Formats: sequence, C-alpha cells, structure tokens
Amino acid sequence: MEARLVVLVSGEGTNLQALIDACADPAYGAAVVAVGADRDGIGALKRADRANIPAFTLKVGDFAAREQWDEALAARCAEYQPDLIVCAGFMKLVGAAFLARFRGRCLNTHPALLPSFPGMHGVRDALDYGVKVTGCTVFLVDRGVDDGPVIAQAAVPVDDDDDEETLHERIKVAERALLVATVGRMARDGWTLTGGRKVRIGS
Repeated sequence: MEARLVVLVSGEGTNLQALIDACADPAYGAAVVAVGADRDGIGALKRADRANIPAFTLKVGDFAAREQWDEALAARCAEYQPDLIVCAGFMKLVGAAFLARFRGRCLNTHPALLPSFPGMHGVRDALDYGVKVTGCTVFLVDRGVDDGPVIAQAAVPVDDDDDEETLHERIKVAERALLVATVGRMARDGWTLTGGRKVRIGS
C-alpha cells in the first residue's frame, strides 16, 4: 500500500519534481496524490499538470481572515486522505485548524541545522555567524517557526569563499536528497513521535 502524499508549494517546485521522480519507482512506497499552492502561475503547478497530478490553489488574500484560509487548506488537503503532507518550498505558516488535523503528519525542510538559524534567512545567518558547517533539516511542522521535532539532518561544509548564493545552492542539493530519502523511509517504514520531540523512523 503506497503512502499518499499531498505536496504544498509556492514556487518552481524542484523539491516537488524530486518527489514525483522518486514516486515513479514502485519500490519508493509513496505517491503524490495532490499538489496545493498558495499562488497562481508558478512552476510547481506546471510540474503537477505535466505529471497528471490533481492540483488546487488557495490564496490567503481570497479569504476574509487567515484562520478561514487555514481551515479551507486543511479541508482541501483532507479530501485526498493523505498519509503525509510535505511542505516543499511552501511559504506560508499553517495554523491551528490545519495542525488539529495533520500534526505529526506534516513535514517541512529548512536550509540550516535546526535549532540553529531558524527563520527566513537561515543561509545568510549561518554565513554571517561564521560557522564552518551548516546544512539542512527535515522536521515535523508545529505551531512555531522552524521549531518542530527534527526528523533528519544533513551537513554541508561552508567554504571560505562562499557567498549566500553559492552556499544555498549546495544546501538545496543536499536538501532535495534528504527530503526524498526521508519521505521514502517514512512511507515504507512508518514513524513514531515520543516525548514530544523525538522522531524515530521504523520500529
């Protein structure tokens, strides 16, 4: 039985494409059953269309209140009966209604080794701090910003001549590989959350 993935997107969809490509192998154990976006005309929606994957768009500005958008997003995702929701470059924070349905089943990525350097500028902040190693994190989405339980991490060395762009490009490569590997393991082997913060994949 394949795990059902709903992927939420805001941009070009390179992480989405990596997941679509991985799901083409039956041994991966998962299938992308829907793609949700918070804006029109993005590359990720074109990728979904090319792969014949159902897609929907829910824009925050089309709702009277952020909470209404959050409830609509939760309801729309639930229509596809997902085992996992993957935020793949999704640039919106989900709220209470969404987490009430999907806490523990929604994951995201961050371009730093959390809990270090959370927020919108994780790559720049790591570079400015002068660390010699940074990386990427896959984590379960919680109420805060980038502070949910860590599922997996990968290290990326910082070169002396790195700027934000060159470092971020190397992190993106590691992030895609980590996301695909982690989602596949969770789909095939299951996962448990204990003590509020400790995620274990498999038994």
